[in-house]
Amino acid sequence: MNDPDVSVILPCAGLGTRFGAPYAKELHCLAPGVTVLDRSLEAVVELVKSGLGVRVVVVFGPHKLDTVKYLARYAGTFQLVFVYQDDVAEPGLDGAIRCALPLTRGPVALVLPDIVVSGADSLLAALRQTGVTGWSVVAAEERDPGVLRQMGALSVAGGDGVVTVEAAAEKPVDPAGFNALWGMVAVTEDQAHRLPDVARRDADSPLAGARARMVARIVNYNTTEG
Repeated sequence: MNDPDVSVILPCAGLGTRFGAPYAKELHCLAPGVTVLDRSLEAVVELVKSGLGVRVVVVFGPHKLDTVKYLARYAGTFQLVFVYQDDVAEPGLDGAIRCALPLTRGPVALVLPDIVVSGADSLLAALRQTGVTGWSVVAAEERDPGVLRQMGALSVAGGDGVVTVEAAAEKPVDPAGFNALWGMVAVTEDQAHRLPDVARRDADSPLAGARARMVARIVNYNTTEG
Protein backbone atom coordinates (compact mmCIF):
# COMPACT_ATOMS: atom_id res chain seq x y z
CA MET A 1 0.00 0.00 0.00
CA ASN A 2 1.47 3.33 -1.08
CA ASP A 3 1.86 6.13 1.45
CA PRO A 4 -0.83 8.77 0.93
CA ASP A 5 -0.40 12.52 0.60
CA VAL A 6 -2.95 13.06 3.36
CA SER A 7 -4.79 10.85 5.86
CA VAL A 8 -8.35 11.22 7.10
CA ILE A 9 -9.57 9.79 10.40
CA LEU A 10 -13.23 8.76 10.20
CA PRO A 11 -14.47 7.67 13.67
CA CYS A 12 -17.51 5.41 13.23
CA ALA A 13 -17.52 3.51 16.52
CA GLY A 14 -19.98 5.72 18.41
CA LEU A 15 -23.25 4.24 19.68
CA GLY A 16 -25.43 7.14 18.53
CA THR A 17 -27.88 6.68 21.40
CA ARG A 18 -29.41 10.15 20.95
CA PHE A 19 -30.19 9.45 17.31
CA GLY A 20 -33.04 7.11 18.17
CA ALA A 21 -33.06 4.88 15.06
CA PRO A 22 -32.41 1.15 14.59
CA TYR A 23 -29.51 1.92 12.23
CA ALA A 24 -26.29 3.91 12.40
CA LYS A 25 -26.93 7.64 12.14
CA GLU A 26 -24.31 8.06 9.41
CA LEU A 27 -26.44 5.75 7.23
CA HIS A 28 -29.52 7.95 7.57
CA CYS A 29 -30.93 8.69 4.11
CA LEU A 30 -30.98 12.35 3.05
CA ALA A 31 -31.94 11.76 -0.59
CA PRO A 32 -32.38 8.70 -2.81
CA GLY A 33 -29.08 6.80 -2.61
CA VAL A 34 -27.43 9.49 -0.47
CA THR A 35 -26.71 9.14 3.25
CA VAL A 36 -25.31 11.47 5.90
CA LEU A 37 -22.01 9.62 5.46
CA ASP A 38 -21.93 10.42 1.75
CA ARG A 39 -22.43 14.09 2.50
CA SER A 40 -19.74 14.11 5.19
CA LEU A 41 -17.28 12.52 2.77
CA GLU A 42 -17.88 15.01 -0.05
CA ALA A 43 -14.96 17.14 1.13
CA VAL A 44 -12.73 14.05 1.23
CA VAL A 45 -13.70 13.10 -2.32
CA GLU A 46 -12.78 16.65 -3.31
CA LEU A 47 -9.25 16.03 -2.00
CA VAL A 48 -8.94 13.14 -4.44
CA LYS A 49 -10.28 15.28 -7.29
CA SER A 50 -7.56 17.83 -6.52
CA GLY A 51 -4.93 15.18 -7.23
CA LEU A 52 -4.05 14.13 -3.67
CA GLY A 53 -3.60 10.53 -2.62
CA VAL A 54 -5.94 10.01 0.34
CA ARG A 55 -6.04 7.31 3.01
CA VAL A 56 -9.19 7.11 5.11
CA VAL A 57 -8.70 5.35 8.45
CA VAL A 58 -12.10 4.12 9.60
CA VAL A 59 -12.47 3.41 13.31
CA PHE A 60 -15.35 1.02 13.97
CA GLY A 61 -16.92 -1.32 16.52
CA PRO A 62 -18.79 -4.62 16.17
CA HIS A 63 -22.12 -2.76 15.95
CA LYS A 64 -21.00 -0.85 12.85
CA LEU A 65 -20.52 -3.64 10.30
CA ASP A 66 -23.26 -2.13 8.13
CA THR A 67 -21.20 1.06 7.92
CA VAL A 68 -18.10 -0.94 7.00
CA LYS A 69 -20.06 -2.67 4.25
CA TYR A 70 -21.48 0.64 2.98
CA LEU A 71 -18.01 2.17 2.67
CA ALA A 72 -17.10 -0.44 0.04
CA ARG A 73 -18.53 1.97 -2.54
CA TYR A 74 -15.51 4.22 -1.90
CA ALA A 75 -12.87 1.51 -2.32
CA GLY A 76 -11.93 2.81 -5.77
CA THR A 77 -11.84 6.45 -4.66
CA PHE A 78 -9.33 6.42 -1.79
CA GLN A 79 -7.42 3.96 0.36
CA LEU A 80 -9.62 2.48 3.05
CA VAL A 81 -8.02 1.16 6.24
CA PHE A 82 -10.10 -0.20 9.12
CA VAL A 83 -9.17 -0.38 12.79
CA TYR A 84 -11.26 -1.74 15.64
CA GLN A 85 -11.76 0.53 18.66
CA ASP A 86 -11.33 -1.13 22.02
CA ASP A 87 -13.83 0.78 24.15
CA VAL A 88 -12.21 -0.42 27.39
CA ALA A 89 -8.69 0.80 26.64
CA GLU A 90 -9.57 3.64 24.24
CA PRO A 91 -13.07 5.00 24.96
CA GLY A 92 -14.66 8.06 23.38
CA LEU A 93 -13.78 10.15 20.36
CA ASP A 94 -10.29 10.86 21.66
CA GLY A 95 -9.76 7.11 21.98
CA ALA A 96 -10.92 6.59 18.40
CA ILE A 97 -8.39 9.14 17.21
CA ARG A 98 -5.60 7.43 19.16
CA CYS A 99 -6.54 4.10 17.58
CA ALA A 100 -6.30 5.60 14.09
CA LEU A 101 -3.14 7.70 14.39
CA PRO A 102 -0.58 4.85 13.96
CA LEU A 103 -2.11 4.15 10.53
CA THR A 104 -1.93 7.73 9.28
CA ARG A 105 0.77 9.24 7.09
CA GLY A 106 1.28 12.87 6.15
CA PRO A 107 -1.06 15.67 7.24
CA VAL A 108 -4.14 14.39 9.06
CA ALA A 109 -7.75 15.50 8.88
CA LEU A 110 -10.48 14.59 11.35
CA VAL A 111 -13.84 14.11 9.61
CA LEU A 112 -16.89 13.09 11.63
CA PRO A 113 -19.35 10.80 9.83
CA ASP A 114 -22.46 12.45 11.30
CA ILE A 115 -21.50 16.06 10.57
CA VAL A 116 -22.17 17.64 7.19
CA VAL A 117 -20.19 20.74 6.22
CA SER A 118 -21.19 23.07 3.41
CA GLY A 119 -18.58 23.77 0.75
CA ALA A 120 -16.94 20.72 -0.83
CA ASP A 121 -13.57 22.50 -1.08
CA SER A 122 -13.52 23.47 2.61
CA LEU A 123 -11.26 20.67 3.80
CA LEU A 124 -8.78 21.20 0.97
CA ALA A 125 -8.59 24.87 1.91
CA ALA A 126 -8.11 23.98 5.59
CA LEU A 127 -5.26 21.59 4.78
CA ARG A 128 -3.53 24.30 2.80
CA GLN A 129 -3.81 26.65 5.79
CA THR A 130 -2.01 24.26 8.14
CA GLY A 131 1.28 25.57 6.77
CA VAL A 132 0.75 28.76 8.78
CA THR A 133 0.23 27.49 12.34
CA GLY A 134 0.18 23.70 11.95
CA TRP A 135 -3.55 23.57 12.68
CA SER A 136 -6.69 24.56 10.80
CA VAL A 137 -10.41 24.05 11.26
CA VAL A 138 -13.48 24.19 9.07
CA ALA A 139 -15.89 26.27 11.12
CA ALA A 140 -19.24 28.02 11.01
CA GLU A 141 -20.66 30.87 13.05
CA GLU A 142 -22.88 29.69 15.91
CA ARG A 143 -24.25 31.59 18.90
CA ASP A 144 -26.93 29.23 20.21
CA PRO A 145 -25.71 28.16 23.69
CA GLY A 146 -27.52 24.83 23.43
CA VAL A 147 -25.75 23.94 20.19
CA LEU A 148 -22.34 25.08 21.44
CA ARG A 149 -22.66 22.87 24.54
CA GLN A 150 -22.94 19.81 22.26
CA MET A 151 -20.12 20.62 19.86
CA GLY A 152 -16.52 21.71 19.58
CA ALA A 153 -16.95 25.39 20.42
CA LEU A 154 -14.67 28.14 19.14
CA SER A 155 -14.04 31.80 19.66
CA VAL A 156 -12.96 33.17 16.27
CA ALA A 157 -11.94 36.62 15.14
CA GLY A 158 -10.54 38.25 12.03
CA GLY A 159 -11.52 39.35 8.55
CA ASP A 160 -10.39 39.78 4.96
CA GLY A 161 -10.19 36.00 4.56
CA VAL A 162 -7.96 35.48 7.60
CA VAL A 163 -9.85 34.12 10.62
CA THR A 164 -8.06 32.82 13.69
CA VAL A 165 -9.24 30.65 16.58
CA GLU A 166 -8.67 32.57 19.80
CA ALA A 167 -10.05 29.87 22.12
CA ALA A 168 -11.56 26.39 21.81
CA ALA A 169 -13.34 23.92 24.09
CA GLU A 170 -15.00 20.54 23.63
CA LYS A 171 -18.69 20.70 24.63
CA PRO A 172 -18.23 23.54 27.13
CA VAL A 173 -20.53 23.69 30.13
CA ASP A 174 -20.47 27.48 29.87
CA PRO A 175 -20.47 28.52 26.18
CA ALA A 176 -20.25 32.24 26.94
CA GLY A 177 -17.63 33.90 24.76
CA PHE A 178 -17.79 31.30 21.98
CA ASN A 179 -19.18 32.31 18.61
CA ALA A 180 -18.51 29.37 16.29
CA LEU A 181 -18.17 25.60 16.08
CA TRP A 182 -15.86 23.34 14.12
CA GLY A 183 -16.88 20.59 11.71
CA MET A 184 -13.48 19.32 10.54
CA VAL A 185 -9.92 19.64 11.80
CA ALA A 186 -6.67 19.51 9.81
CA VAL A 187 -3.17 19.22 11.28
CA THR A 188 0.38 18.77 10.05
CA GLU A 189 2.03 15.38 10.50
CA ASP A 190 4.40 16.58 13.22
CA GLN A 191 1.51 17.93 15.34
CA ALA A 192 -0.94 15.06 14.74
CA HIS A 193 -0.04 13.35 18.04
CA ARG A 194 -1.98 16.13 19.80
CA LEU A 195 -5.16 15.52 17.79
CA PRO A 196 -6.90 13.46 20.53
CA ASP A 197 -6.84 16.55 22.78
CA VAL A 198 -9.27 18.24 20.39
CA ALA A 199 -11.95 15.87 21.68
CA ARG A 200 -11.08 16.02 25.39
CA ARG A 201 -12.84 18.27 27.88
CA ASP A 202 -10.04 17.89 30.44
CA ALA A 203 -7.19 19.07 28.18
CA ASP A 204 -6.08 22.38 26.74
CA SER A 205 -7.29 22.44 23.16
CA PRO A 206 -4.53 22.58 20.54
CA LEU A 207 -6.91 24.54 18.30
CA ALA A 208 -6.15 27.86 19.97
CA GLY A 209 -4.20 29.85 17.39
CA ALA A 210 -5.39 27.72 14.45
CA ARG A 211 -6.57 29.22 11.19
CA ALA A 212 -10.32 28.85 10.51
CA ARG A 213 -11.90 28.23 7.13
CA MET A 214 -15.41 29.62 7.60
CA VAL A 215 -18.38 28.00 5.86
CA ALA A 216 -22.05 28.87 5.76
CA ARG A 217 -23.39 25.84 7.61
CA ILE A 218 -22.41 22.82 9.69
CA VAL A 219 -25.13 20.30 10.56
CA ASN A 220 -24.75 17.68 13.30
CA TYR A 221 -27.15 14.78 12.68
CA ASN A 222 -27.96 13.87 16.26
CA THR A 223 -31.58 13.04 15.46
CA THR A 224 -33.49 11.72 12.46
CA GLU A 225 -34.72 15.28 11.91
CA GLY A 226 -31.11 16.56 11.57
